[in-house]
Amino acid sequence: MSVGTMNKVFPQADAESNITTRRKARPGDEGCGPLCCSRRGACLSVGLLLLLAMLAALLAVATILGHPPRTPGDVPQSLPSFLLTTCGDPDSWIYSDQKCDGVNNCGDCSDELSPVTTCPPCGPGWWRCSPTVFKYCSCVPRDLCRDSVQHCSDWSDEYSCPGP
Repeated sequence: MSVGTMNKVFPQADAESNITTRRKARPGDEGCGPLCCSRRGACLSVGLLLLLAMLAALLAVATILGHPPRTPGDVPQSLPSFLLTTCGDPDSWIYSDQKCDGVNNCGDCSDELSPVTTCPPCGPGWWRCSPTVFKYCSCVPRDLCRDSVQHCSDWSDEYSCPGP
């Protein structure tokens, strides 16, 4: 018996042959490839979740790496010059109160070390050493001493520093 004859005798055979030979698309699946979702809500949810994950990763990277140094073009014209300090790189600047604060605000330690600045030796809340953490230049805060984490290249923050 041929398919045409079967279709006349068994009308459901025509529907079955359509399913096996050429699949009909479900509503909303027109032109859908192998990566298409059958439910639009699920696709949107997954897409939004991926977008949020990328934004969170970008925010984490920006937080870890910090903000780039400000350039002279960013200097507010209304500020008096004594409120600003130029870094070792003449295109970078910081606010004057960030100079000699023990933190590497310029990115090259020029706000903490000579010849650009003449900072006093480490104050009572600091331990003098060569830090391993880029955030500090020549001193680390004493509250980092004896915390079982190396902050000085010679480990003096763990073995010699008396702590806070």
